[in-house]
Amino acid sequence: MNYEKILSKRAMEIKPSGIRKFFDILDEMEDVISLTVGQPDFATPWHIRDAGIQALEQGKTYYTSNNGLMEMRVEISKYLSRRFNLQYCAKDEIIVTIGGSEAIDMAIRALVNPGDEVIIPTPSYVCYEPMVTLTDGIPVIIETREEDNFKLNPKDLRAAITDKTKLLILPFPNNPTGAVMTKAELEEIADILRGTDIMVLSDEIYGELTYGFTHTSIATLDGMWERTLVVNGFSKAYAMTGWRMGYVCGPKEIMKEMVKIHQYAIMCAPTVSQYAAIEALKNGDEDIEYMKGEYDLRRQYLVKALRDIGLECFEPHGAFYVFPNISGFGMTSEEFCERLLHETHVAIVPGTAFGACGEGFARISYAYSLDHLKIAVEKIEKFINSLK
Repeated sequence: MNYEKILSKRAMEIKPSGIRKFFDILDEMEDVISLTVGQPDFATPWHIRDAGIQALEQGKTYYTSNNGLMEMRVEISKYLSRRFNLQYCAKDEIIVTIGGSEAIDMAIRALVNPGDEVIIPTPSYVCYEPMVTLTDGIPVIIETREEDNFKLNPKDLRAAITDKTKLLILPFPNNPTGAVMTKAELEEIADILRGTDIMVLSDEIYGELTYGFTHTSIATLDGMWERTLVVNGFSKAYAMTGWRMGYVCGPKEIMKEMVKIHQYAIMCAPTVSQYAAIEALKNGDEDIEYMKGEYDLRRQYLVKALRDIGLECFEPHGAFYVFPNISGFGMTSEEFCERLLHETHVAIVPGTAFGACGEGFARISYAYSLDHLKIAVEKIEKFINSLK
């Protein structure tokens, strides 16, 4: 059969994730120190696991409502109010999703018509552009710069807006750079959007993981709540990656349309995971603070260590990644990372996996133990010295 005629052209045009290439190489190698995955090295806290176990033992394995358990949505509402001063009604302004990724996909499909333009600051998480492409939307890329601390520049945003602009994706705290945007900086973005019909998709999955800053959601600013969809989840803050728990919040008029996509594609998020997440929301604040403190120690160590061995490194204030500049070694980001992997068995991700402007950079995750990081830095130093 000629599968090129059968398959969707849009699907075939999407490039595979640049991260997956390195995962495939890792599968064929032994004794690799991997600093590639944005996955906490902590196990899900026991009290959260216990809640999931109890749900299984009690036979709570049925479908929930499409929006998610009401108890779950009530606790999300309380959590967002307590932690971020965000106000959402549990009844019709919150949908529980299978991770943050489903929430992003669902939001884009609910908002974007063919030909609509979606502004995406890069470097950023790998899913935004392909999801826009699958809706026949048009991705409009804004390249953030190291000299701007990888933040969205208001002048660049203003220049990117046209009469076809439908949506701005706001990926802060940022993966892969670790950049955050302060309340004052978000106000400048909000000033540009007020009075337009442009929506904002604010991906706040790393909102709990900021260092020296308090996360501000753009939805809390005057005139922004009604034009913002907030995406969040449990993978990063609570070390619950495999539970696949996320949620999206926004005006009920938009949630009403989004839940139709959710109910036909998914039905509902996993019930047992929802009961575990309820426990996390109720009693997980101390877990967040503990893990955040550990990440901060690793962040400080890794930034200093990389600078000491000769790698320029912007200081991240969010998430759990550093994004060192490796442009001075006469190789592309991919060449640098491939040679590092094959010659030292240390795996990091080329910056180009997160957009073309990631060329000259690499992403290193510090969601690993200090001992793990120290061994990796020693090997990276030897590799860099071999290049001189």
